[in-house]
Amino acid sequence: MSVPLWAWVAVIVGMVVVLAIDLWIVDRGEPREFSLRQAGIWVGIYVSLAAVFGVILLIFAGTQAGGEFFAGYLTEYSLSVDNLFVFYIIMGRFAVPRMYQHKVLLVGIVLALIMRGVFIAIGAAVLNQFSWLFYVFGVFLVYTAYTLVRDHGREDEEFTENIVLRWARRVFPTTSDFVGSRAIVRVDGRRMVTPMLIVMIAIGTTDLLFALDSIPAIFGLTKDAFIVFTANVFALMGLRQLYFLLGGLLQRLVYISYGLAFILGFIGVKLVLEAMHESGVSWAPQVPIWLSLSVIGVTMAITTVASLIKVRRDAASAPAEAQRGQETSLGQEAPQGQEASQG
Repeated sequence: MSVPLWAWVAVIVGMVVVLAIDLWIVDRGEPREFSLRQAGIWVGIYVSLAAVFGVILLIFAGTQAGGEFFAGYLTEYSLSVDNLFVFYIIMGRFAVPRMYQHKVLLVGIVLALIMRGVFIAIGAAVLNQFSWLFYVFGVFLVYTAYTLVRDHGREDEEFTENIVLRWARRVFPTTSDFVGSRAIVRVDGRRMVTPMLIVMIAIGTTDLLFALDSIPAIFGLTKDAFIVFTANVFALMGLRQLYFLLGGLLQRLVYISYGLAFILGFIGVKLVLEAMHESGVSWAPQVPIWLSLSVIGVTMAITTVASLIKVRRDAASAPAEAQRGQETSLGQEAPQGQEASQG
Protein backbone atom coordinates (compact mmCIF):
# COMPACT_ATOMS: atom_id res chain seq x y z
CA MET A 1 0.00 0.00 0.00
CA SER A 2 1.41 3.35 -1.06
CA VAL A 3 1.05 5.79 1.84
CA PRO A 4 1.61 9.53 1.24
CA LEU A 5 3.82 11.49 3.63
CA TRP A 6 0.87 13.51 4.93
CA ALA A 7 -0.77 10.31 6.21
CA TRP A 8 2.32 9.46 8.28
CA VAL A 9 2.44 13.02 9.59
CA ALA A 10 -1.28 12.98 10.43
CA VAL A 11 -0.98 9.72 12.40
CA ILE A 12 2.08 10.88 14.35
CA VAL A 13 0.62 14.33 15.09
CA GLY A 14 -2.69 12.77 16.13
CA MET A 15 -0.86 10.35 18.44
CA VAL A 16 1.12 13.20 20.03
CA VAL A 17 -2.02 15.30 20.56
CA VAL A 18 -3.97 12.44 22.18
CA LEU A 19 -1.06 11.51 24.45
CA ALA A 20 -0.51 15.19 25.35
CA ILE A 21 -4.17 15.50 26.39
CA ASP A 22 -3.86 12.25 28.33
CA LEU A 23 -0.69 13.47 30.10
CA TRP A 24 -2.29 16.86 30.87
CA ILE A 25 -5.26 15.15 32.50
CA VAL A 26 -2.92 12.94 34.53
CA ASP A 27 -0.66 15.81 35.69
CA ARG A 28 -3.24 18.43 36.58
CA GLY A 29 -3.98 18.91 40.28
CA GLU A 30 -2.81 16.60 43.02
CA PRO A 31 -1.71 13.02 42.23
CA ARG A 32 -4.60 10.62 42.58
CA GLU A 33 -5.43 7.01 41.89
CA PHE A 34 -6.80 6.08 38.50
CA SER A 35 -10.39 4.99 39.07
CA LEU A 36 -12.02 2.00 37.39
CA ARG A 37 -14.54 4.34 35.73
CA GLN A 38 -11.78 6.54 34.28
CA ALA A 39 -9.92 3.49 33.02
CA GLY A 40 -13.06 2.13 31.35
CA ILE A 41 -13.78 5.45 29.62
CA TRP A 42 -10.23 5.79 28.27
CA VAL A 43 -10.06 2.17 27.11
CA GLY A 44 -13.32 2.80 25.25
CA ILE A 45 -11.87 5.97 23.69
CA TYR A 46 -8.68 4.28 22.49
CA VAL A 47 -10.48 1.19 21.17
CA SER A 48 -12.97 3.45 19.37
CA LEU A 49 -10.12 5.45 17.80
CA ALA A 50 -8.58 2.20 16.56
CA ALA A 51 -11.92 1.04 15.16
CA VAL A 52 -12.49 4.36 13.36
CA PHE A 53 -8.99 4.25 11.89
CA GLY A 54 -9.57 0.67 10.70
CA VAL A 55 -12.85 1.63 9.06
CA ILE A 56 -11.13 4.54 7.29
CA LEU A 57 -8.57 2.08 5.91
CA LEU A 58 -11.38 -0.23 4.79
CA ILE A 59 -13.07 2.61 2.91
CA PHE A 60 -10.07 4.32 1.32
CA ALA A 61 -7.42 1.56 1.12
CA GLY A 62 -9.56 -1.53 0.60
CA THR A 63 -10.59 -4.60 2.55
CA GLN A 64 -7.10 -6.14 2.45
CA ALA A 65 -5.46 -3.18 4.19
CA GLY A 66 -8.35 -2.79 6.64
CA GLY A 67 -8.35 -6.49 7.48
CA GLU A 68 -4.58 -6.50 7.99
CA PHE A 69 -4.87 -3.55 10.37
CA PHE A 70 -7.58 -5.17 12.50
CA ALA A 71 -5.71 -8.50 12.58
CA GLY A 72 -2.48 -6.73 13.53
CA TYR A 73 -4.20 -4.56 16.14
CA LEU A 74 -5.90 -7.55 17.78
CA THR A 75 -2.62 -9.46 17.83
CA GLU A 76 -0.67 -6.58 19.37
CA TYR A 77 -3.42 -5.88 21.90
CA SER A 78 -3.61 -9.55 22.87
CA LEU A 79 0.15 -9.80 23.32
CA SER A 80 0.05 -6.57 25.35
CA VAL A 81 -2.18 -8.27 27.91
CA ASP A 82 0.69 -10.65 28.60
CA ASN A 83 2.97 -7.63 29.06
CA LEU A 84 0.73 -6.37 31.85
CA PHE A 85 1.70 -9.30 34.07
CA VAL A 86 5.31 -8.11 33.97
CA PHE A 87 4.26 -4.50 34.53
CA TYR A 88 2.53 -5.60 37.74
CA ILE A 89 5.73 -7.31 38.86
CA ILE A 90 7.79 -4.18 38.08
CA MET A 91 5.40 -1.94 40.03
CA GLY A 92 5.61 -4.30 42.99
CA ARG A 93 9.39 -4.66 42.72
CA PHE A 94 9.90 -0.89 42.97
CA ALA A 95 6.95 -0.35 45.36
CA VAL A 96 5.45 2.38 43.16
CA PRO A 97 2.57 4.15 44.97
CA ARG A 98 -0.69 3.50 43.12
CA MET A 99 -1.35 7.22 42.63
CA TYR A 100 1.85 7.52 40.56
CA GLN A 101 1.50 4.32 38.54
CA HIS A 102 -0.51 5.91 35.71
CA LYS A 103 2.23 8.46 35.04
CA VAL A 104 4.93 5.78 35.12
CA LEU A 105 3.03 3.72 32.57
CA LEU A 106 2.29 6.68 30.31
CA VAL A 107 5.91 7.87 30.08
CA GLY A 108 7.18 4.30 29.81
CA ILE A 109 4.79 3.59 26.94
CA VAL A 110 5.80 6.81 25.14
CA LEU A 111 9.42 5.63 25.32
CA ALA A 112 8.32 2.24 23.99
CA LEU A 113 6.45 3.89 21.09
CA ILE A 114 9.56 5.82 20.05
CA MET A 115 11.79 2.75 20.25
CA ARG A 116 9.28 0.54 18.45
CA GLY A 117 9.00 3.11 15.68
CA VAL A 118 12.74 2.84 15.09
CA PHE A 119 12.55 -0.96 15.34
CA ILE A 120 9.73 -1.15 12.78
CA ALA A 121 11.54 1.17 10.32
CA ILE A 122 14.70 -0.94 10.50
CA GLY A 123 12.73 -4.19 10.28
CA ALA A 124 10.77 -3.08 7.20
CA ALA A 125 13.93 -1.95 5.40
CA VAL A 126 15.80 -5.16 6.20
CA LEU A 127 12.90 -7.44 5.22
CA ASN A 128 12.56 -5.68 1.87
CA GLN A 129 16.19 -6.51 1.15
CA PHE A 130 16.38 -9.99 2.68
CA SER A 131 13.08 -11.81 2.21
CA TRP A 132 14.59 -15.05 3.57
CA LEU A 133 14.33 -13.47 7.04
CA PHE A 134 10.61 -14.32 6.95
CA TYR A 135 11.65 -17.95 7.41
CA VAL A 136 13.65 -16.93 10.48
CA PHE A 137 10.72 -14.93 11.85
CA GLY A 138 8.34 -17.82 11.27
CA VAL A 139 10.53 -20.38 13.03
CA PHE A 140 11.19 -17.91 15.86
CA LEU A 141 7.45 -17.40 16.42
CA VAL A 142 6.80 -21.15 16.49
CA TYR A 143 9.62 -21.57 19.02
CA THR A 144 8.23 -18.70 21.12
CA ALA A 145 4.84 -20.42 21.10
CA TYR A 146 6.51 -23.61 22.34
CA THR A 147 8.25 -21.76 25.19
CA LEU A 148 4.98 -20.16 26.28
CA VAL A 149 3.36 -23.58 26.61
CA ARG A 150 6.46 -25.11 28.21
CA ASP A 151 6.78 -22.36 30.83
CA HIS A 152 3.07 -22.10 31.62
CA GLY A 153 2.40 -22.32 35.34
CA ARG A 154 5.99 -21.77 36.39
CA GLU A 155 6.59 -18.16 35.49
CA ASP A 156 9.27 -16.36 37.45
CA GLU A 157 7.68 -13.83 39.76
CA GLU A 158 10.96 -11.96 40.22
CA PHE A 159 11.73 -9.11 37.87
CA THR A 160 15.21 -9.37 36.33
CA GLU A 161 16.75 -6.02 35.46
CA ASN A 162 17.92 -5.69 31.86
CA ILE A 163 21.25 -4.22 30.81
CA VAL A 164 19.85 -0.71 30.13
CA LEU A 165 18.25 -0.54 33.56
CA ARG A 166 21.44 -1.75 35.28
CA TRP A 167 23.41 0.88 33.38
CA ALA A 168 20.98 3.64 34.42
CA ARG A 169 21.19 2.60 38.07
CA ARG A 170 24.99 2.66 37.94
CA VAL A 171 25.39 5.95 36.07
CA PHE A 172 22.66 8.16 37.56
CA PRO A 173 22.75 9.10 41.26
CA THR A 174 19.35 8.03 42.58
CA THR A 175 17.40 9.09 45.66
CA SER A 176 16.39 6.35 48.08
CA ASP A 177 12.69 7.25 48.01
CA PHE A 178 10.10 8.67 45.62
CA VAL A 179 9.82 12.46 45.58
CA GLY A 180 6.20 12.82 44.60
CA SER A 181 5.86 12.09 40.89
CA ARG A 182 9.08 13.91 39.98
CA ALA A 183 11.71 12.09 37.94
CA ILE A 184 14.62 14.49 38.58
CA VAL A 185 15.27 16.53 41.73
CA ARG A 186 18.02 18.64 43.23
CA VAL A 187 19.32 17.51 46.62
CA ASP A 188 21.89 19.72 48.41
CA GLY A 189 22.72 21.37 45.12
CA ARG A 190 23.25 18.03 43.38
CA ARG A 191 20.96 16.87 40.57
CA MET A 192 19.63 13.35 41.16
CA VAL A 193 17.08 11.07 39.59
CA THR A 194 14.32 9.41 41.59
CA PRO A 195 13.05 5.83 41.49
CA MET A 196 10.24 7.23 39.31
CA LEU A 197 12.64 7.64 36.37
CA ILE A 198 14.17 4.21 36.95
CA VAL A 199 10.72 2.58 36.83
CA MET A 200 9.87 4.47 33.63
CA ILE A 201 13.03 3.14 32.03
CA ALA A 202 12.15 -0.36 33.26
CA ILE A 203 8.68 -0.20 31.70
CA GLY A 204 9.92 1.24 28.40
CA THR A 205 12.85 -1.13 27.90
CA THR A 206 10.87 -4.18 29.04
CA ASP A 207 8.17 -3.39 26.48
CA LEU A 208 10.86 -3.13 23.82
CA LEU A 209 11.97 -6.67 24.71
CA PHE A 210 8.39 -7.82 24.25
CA ALA A 211 8.53 -6.27 20.78
CA LEU A 212 10.95 -9.04 19.80
CA ASP A 213 7.88 -11.29 19.74
CA SER A 214 5.15 -8.91 18.67
CA ILE A 215 6.89 -7.14 15.78
CA PRO A 216 7.71 -10.39 13.91
CA ALA A 217 4.15 -11.55 14.65
CA ILE A 218 2.54 -8.55 12.97
CA PHE A 219 4.98 -8.70 10.05
CA GLY A 220 3.57 -12.18 9.60
CA LEU A 221 0.15 -10.61 9.03
CA THR A 222 1.19 -7.66 6.89
CA LYS A 223 4.36 -6.42 5.26
CA ASP A 224 3.10 -2.83 5.16
CA ALA A 225 5.20 -0.68 7.54
CA PHE A 226 2.39 1.87 7.89
CA ILE A 227 -0.08 -0.77 9.11
CA VAL A 228 2.54 -2.33 11.40
CA PHE A 229 3.28 1.07 12.95
CA THR A 230 -0.33 2.20 13.38
CA ALA A 231 -1.43 -1.15 14.85
CA ASN A 232 1.37 -0.86 17.43
CA VAL A 233 0.48 2.76 18.19
CA PHE A 234 -3.20 2.05 18.86
CA ALA A 235 -2.44 -1.08 20.88
CA LEU A 236 0.16 0.62 23.08
CA MET A 237 -1.72 3.90 23.62
CA GLY A 238 -4.57 2.11 25.40
CA LEU A 239 -2.32 -0.23 27.37
CA ARG A 240 -2.05 1.99 30.43
CA GLN A 241 -5.80 2.22 30.96
CA LEU A 242 -6.15 -1.51 30.31
CA TYR A 243 -3.68 -2.08 33.17
CA PHE A 244 -6.05 -0.41 35.64
CA LEU A 245 -9.25 -1.72 34.08
CA LEU A 246 -8.28 -5.36 34.22
CA GLY A 247 -6.74 -5.13 37.68
CA GLY A 248 -7.18 -8.45 39.46
CA LEU A 249 -8.74 -9.98 36.35
CA LEU A 250 -5.25 -10.58 35.00
CA GLN A 251 -4.69 -13.21 37.67
CA ARG A 252 -7.81 -15.00 36.43
CA LEU A 253 -6.65 -15.36 32.84
CA VAL A 254 -4.97 -18.67 33.62
CA TYR A 255 -5.04 -19.90 30.02
CA ILE A 256 -3.75 -16.69 28.42
CA SER A 257 -0.37 -18.26 27.66
CA TYR A 258 -2.00 -21.10 25.72
CA GLY A 259 -4.07 -18.67 23.67
CA LEU A 260 -1.09 -16.46 22.84
CA ALA A 261 1.01 -19.53 22.05
CA PHE A 262 -1.60 -20.76 19.56
CA ILE A 263 -1.77 -17.32 17.90
CA LEU A 264 2.02 -17.00 17.62
CA GLY A 265 2.32 -20.56 16.33
CA PHE A 266 -0.41 -19.95 13.75
CA ILE A 267 1.24 -16.74 12.53
CA GLY A 268 4.65 -18.44 12.45
CA VAL A 269 3.34 -21.25 10.24
CA LYS A 270 1.50 -18.70 8.07
CA LEU A 271 4.71 -16.71 7.65
CA VAL A 272 6.73 -19.76 6.57
CA LEU A 273 4.02 -20.89 4.13
CA GLU A 274 3.80 -17.45 2.53
CA ALA A 275 7.58 -17.23 2.25
CA MET A 276 7.61 -20.65 0.55
CA HIS A 277 4.81 -19.59 -1.80
CA GLU A 278 6.70 -16.44 -2.81
CA SER A 279 9.83 -18.56 -3.33
CA GLY A 280 8.00 -20.59 -5.97
CA VAL A 281 6.76 -23.56 -3.94
CA SER A 282 3.43 -24.12 -5.69
CA TRP A 283 1.83 -26.38 -3.07
CA ALA A 284 2.37 -23.91 -0.21
CA PRO A 285 -1.05 -22.30 0.47
CA GLN A 286 -1.61 -18.62 1.23
CA VAL A 287 -3.64 -17.94 4.37
CA PRO A 288 -6.21 -15.17 3.67
CA ILE A 289 -6.36 -12.26 6.10
CA TRP A 290 -9.99 -12.97 7.02
CA LEU A 291 -8.94 -16.39 8.29
CA SER A 292 -6.10 -14.87 10.34
CA LEU A 293 -8.49 -12.32 11.84
CA SER A 294 -11.01 -15.04 12.69
CA VAL A 295 -8.41 -17.31 14.30
CA ILE A 296 -7.04 -14.49 16.47
CA GLY A 297 -10.46 -13.27 17.62
CA VAL A 298 -11.91 -16.74 18.31
CA THR A 299 -8.76 -17.90 20.12
CA MET A 300 -8.73 -14.95 22.52
CA ALA A 301 -12.48 -15.30 23.16
CA ILE A 302 -12.18 -19.02 23.94
CA THR A 303 -9.09 -18.44 26.10
CA THR A 304 -10.80 -15.75 28.15
CA VAL A 305 -14.06 -17.67 28.66
CA ALA A 306 -12.23 -20.93 29.53
CA SER A 307 -10.02 -19.08 32.03
CA LEU A 308 -12.96 -17.47 33.81
CA ILE A 309 -14.86 -20.78 33.94
CA LYS A 310 -11.86 -22.55 35.48
CA VAL A 311 -11.33 -19.82 38.08
CA ARG A 312 -15.02 -19.90 39.02
CA ARG A 313 -14.99 -23.70 39.37
CA ASP A 314 -11.80 -23.59 41.46
CA ALA A 315 -13.35 -20.97 43.73
CA ALA A 316 -16.51 -23.06 44.13
CA SER A 317 -14.57 -26.24 44.94
CA ALA A 318 -12.21 -24.55 47.44
CA PRO A 319 -14.71 -24.50 50.39
CA ALA A 320 -15.56 -28.19 49.83
CA GLU A 321 -11.88 -29.16 49.81
CA ALA A 322 -11.25 -27.11 52.95
CA GLN A 323 -14.19 -28.85 54.65
CA ARG A 324 -12.86 -32.29 53.69
CA GLY A 325 -9.42 -31.34 54.99
CA GLN A 326 -10.90 -30.19 58.30
CA GLU A 327 -12.89 -33.43 58.67
CA THR A 328 -9.76 -35.48 57.95
CA SER A 329 -7.74 -33.64 60.58
CA LEU A 330 -10.51 -34.06 63.16
CA GLY A 331 -10.70 -37.76 62.35
CA GLN A 332 -6.98 -38.12 62.99
CA GLU A 333 -7.11 -36.24 66.29
CA ALA A 334 -10.02 -38.28 67.73
CA PRO A 335 -8.13 -41.58 68.16
CA GLN A 336 -5.23 -39.73 69.78
CA GLY A 337 -7.62 -38.14 72.29
CA GLN A 338 -9.20 -41.50 73.08
CA GLU A 339 -5.79 -43.09 73.71
CA ALA A 340 -4.85 -40.25 76.05
CA SER A 341 -8.05 -40.66 78.07
CA GLN A 342 -7.54 -44.42 78.32
CA GLY A 343 -3.97 -43.92 79.54
